[in-house]
Amino acid sequence: MATLVLPNSAPSPTQDCERLNLALQGRGGEEYVIVWILGHRNAAQRKKIKETYQLLYKESIINRLQSKLSGVLKKAMILWMNEGAERDAIVVHKALKKGKTEVNKLQVLVELACVSSSNHLMGVRQIYCTLFQCSLEEDITSNISTPSLQKLLVGLVSSYRHDRGLVDLNLAKSEAAKLHEAIEMKQLDTDDVVWILSTRNLFQLRATFGCYKKSYKVAIDQAISSNGNGDLDSILQAVILCIESPEKHFAEVMEE
Repeated sequence: MATLVLPNSAPSPTQDCERLNLALQGRGGEEYVIVWILGHRNAAQRKKIKETYQLLYKESIINRLQSKLSGVLKKAMILWMNEGAERDAIVVHKALKKGKTEVNKLQVLVELACVSSSNHLMGVRQIYCTLFQCSLEEDITSNISTPSLQKLLVGLVSSYRHDRGLVDLNLAKSEAAKLHEAIEMKQLDTDDVVWILSTRNLFQLRATFGCYKKSYKVAIDQAISSNGNGDLDSILQAVILCIESPEKHFAEVMEE
C-alpha cells in the first residue's frame, strides 16, 4: 500500500484557496486538484484553508464541496475537512439514524467509546450538542428502541476511563466471575455488566478478560456468542474486540 507523503513546504492557505476555488468552478483539473491539495494537507493546514476560504470568498468551503462534488468523493472530502471530533460527531449521528434498522451501524459508537481517548470522546460529545442541538445520550435513547442497547451504549459514551495502566488482579478475578454469571443467566444488560465495561480502564478490562478465559476455559466473546445471537450480543462482542484488539476489529471491518 502506498504511503501519503506530505510536502516539506506547502503553499500558503491563500494559494491553496485560490487553486481550490478555480477547481470548484470547473477549471484547473477539478476533482484531481481538490483531492491532491486537501489530501496533502494535515489537520492544522486544512483548518487554515477553511478559515482563509471563508475570508476570501465569504462562503464555507464545505458548502462548496457539497454543491460541486458527488458520491463517495463528496462524503470523503467533507469528512476530511472537518476536525477529528467534529468528523466523529457527524459519523455517529448518521450511524444513529441508520441504527434504527441496521444495528451493525451502531458499532461506530462502540469504536468511539472503546478505542478513542477519554478526552476525545468528551470533545465529540460537546461538539455533538452544538451540531445537533441535543446530547449524544439523548439521541441514543430516541433512536434506539431496544432498552438493553440503550443502556449499554449510553453507559459507554458517558464514560471517562482512567488512562493509566493500573491493574488490580483481585478485582479482575471478581469481575470476571460477575460477567460469567451474567452470561450464564443470559442477563447481559445488568448494571454490573454495563458498569464494568463502561468504567474500567482498558488494561483492567484486558486483565478481566484474561481471568475469564483462564477460569472458564473459553474466551469471553465466544461465551457471549454461544449464549445467544441477538443485537445486544453482537454489540457486546464488538465492545470486547475493540478493547482487546482494536487492530483486529478494524481489520475485520475493512474486510466486510
